[in-house]
Amino acid sequence: MLDLSNLSPAPGSRKQRKRLGRGHGTGHGKTSGRGHKGFKSRSGSGVRPGFEGGQMPLHRRLPKRGFTNIFKKQFNVVNVSDLDRFEDGTTIDRDLLAANGLISKKCEFIKILGDGELTKKLNISVDKVSTTARQKIEAAGGSVEE
Repeated sequence: MLDLSNLSPAPGSRKQRKRLGRGHGTGHGKTSGRGHKGFKSRSGSGVRPGFEGGQMPLHRRLPKRGFTNIFKKQFNVVNVSDLDRFEDGTTIDRDLLAANGLISKKCEFIKILGDGELTKKLNISVDKVSTTARQKIEAAGGSVEE
């Protein structure tokens, strides 16, 4: 019978750690497997990520291009077909979309795109609406407020 009192790992799956600096009889005494002198024998040594032995590193050899626009606006995109799940006459805003998992809360702006069909009459209040989405919403009898 196997229960919590007699559980043990599979043989060979758990290895003992290498105990360094515990006498020369262990084979890991004195210099603890680091050899004599040199950069890698010192405490706190070890080359940093991207270091290529003094050669000009790849990230400095490659040309730099472009920039990051700090004023860029990130939009959460929601398709018209995603809105078809709501009841007739529902007012759709940021809070309702977030509660239903259609947008992530971290994006600032919401845009409705016109992919898919809409059969319900909805009142939509978001930041942006594409032309095709506006046409489909109004054709279904709904209204759009930006």
